[in-house]
Parts: sequence; structure tokens; C-alpha cells
Amino acid sequence: MNQQTSGTTDTWQLWEVFVRPGPGLEHKHCGSVHAADAEQALHMAREVYTRRQEGDSIWVVPSAAITASAPVAKGELFEPAADKIYRHPTFYQLPEAVNHM
Repeated sequence: MNQQTSGTTDTWQLWEVFVRPGPGLEHKHCGSVHAADAEQALHMAREVYTRRQEGDSIWVVPSAAITASAPVAKGELFEPAADKIYRHPTFYQLPEAVNHM
């Protein structure tokens, strides 16, 4: 990466990029960029991930601001929901007109 006027590569932080493909859809993580600040991260994300006008909204979030669960904690985080069958409506019959559910 080249040195920019807004900072050196030593001061750039990692930003996670989320793009919404269209109105009414959810943002999806599509990658990461290095940037000196939020404005530069947004510009770089637009250049890298929406070059062909694939989206209508971009979020950039500092990677350091994201807290994730550890894979070893999967059991304690997700297993308690298994005994609450009302959270898993697999017994409902969906009409054929309903898609993507």
C-alpha cells in the first residue's frame, strides 16, 4: 500500500466493510480495507467493493470495535436455545408462495 497524504500505512487501521445490495435487503460483510479514518475507509470501500454499482449503502466499522464470540464458547451461547422449540418453527407448513424463508 502506498503512503497517502492523510497518514502513513503505520497509522492506518483495519475497517470491516458491509454493503447492502438494494433497498429492503440487509447489509452483508464483503471484506476489509485499511484506512486512516472513517471517511477514507468509506471512499476506499466504495472503490473496492461497489465499483460496478453493486450496492446502495455501505457501512464501514473499525475492526477493533467488533466483539466476536470464541468458537469454544459455541455450546454455552447456542445450546440453551435448543430446548425452546418455539424459537425453531420447523413444524409450520409454509405456503408455496413464500420464498426465501
